[in-house]
Amino acid sequence: MTAAAAPGGAAPLAVVHPGPEVLAQAAAARLLLRVLDVQSVRAPVHLVLTGGTVGIRTLAAVADSPLRDAVDWTQVHLWWGDERFLADGDPDRNETQARDALVGSLVARSGLPEAHVHAMPALGAVVDGRSVDTPEESAAAYAAELARHAGGPDDAGEPGDAPDGPPVPRFDVLLLGMGPDGHVASLFPGHVALGATGATVGVHGSPKPPPERVSLTFGAIGRAREVWVVAAGAEKSGPAAAALAGAPVTEVPAAGARGTARTLWLLDAAAASTAG
Repeated sequence: MTAAAAPGGAAPLAVVHPGPEVLAQAAAARLLLRVLDVQSVRAPVHLVLTGGTVGIRTLAAVADSPLRDAVDWTQVHLWWGDERFLADGDPDRNETQARDALVGSLVARSGLPEAHVHAMPALGAVVDGRSVDTPEESAAAYAAELARHAGGPDDAGEPGDAPDGPPVPRFDVLLLGMGPDGHVASLFPGHVALGATGATVGVHGSPKPPPERVSLTFGAIGRAREVWVVAAGAEKSGPAAAALAGAPVTEVPAAGARGTARTLWLLDAAAASTAG
């Protein structure tokens, strides 16, 4: 998909909750139920996590849910949609926040294999014996990791579903937050990264700090069976309404985030206040 391309995939459906806390609780319950539904028919399950205030609240709600123990976490793989290109353990990394909220406890107490936690390589990480010193090197290493898990039996399409795109797993649910400028992952309005090909892209000059990041591309996002955009707050209402109305991806990148089978917008009442 290029920056000028119209989004394909499933048309978006919006679900509105009263406030951000209820939104996080409902999104967590919905996610766990979706994992259980998928596990009834195939394995493994591939989930893409997001950061941000509501995203991390959602992961914390998953950790606290009684449904958590019904999932077979040994058959789940966790990925990220984007990452701040910072050193391992930096508190601003999405991975660090996700480990604190949920992932650490899943590894320690719920059987999630550490090898199934696919974090984007941090600044200074060593991958295949080489130091990762640029966002491009991190993006390339992550694309290779994605490709290693693509093309398995779980990647088979559903009837009528013939997606194309870079070699990545067929993500069962890909969670995304949205910024008040309408960005998703680290794909910002008007940024050159919007037109990136392949599975991942190194991002420089992000308008939101830190300036260096790594992100899935629209090509990779569009391989997901289900894409869920989770957003709360009145500052998100304008871009949410624009994205749901089909605004140009160059202006509102969230408009281009669509799953092959389902595109779900999970909003609180403030974020939905100007949506149709």
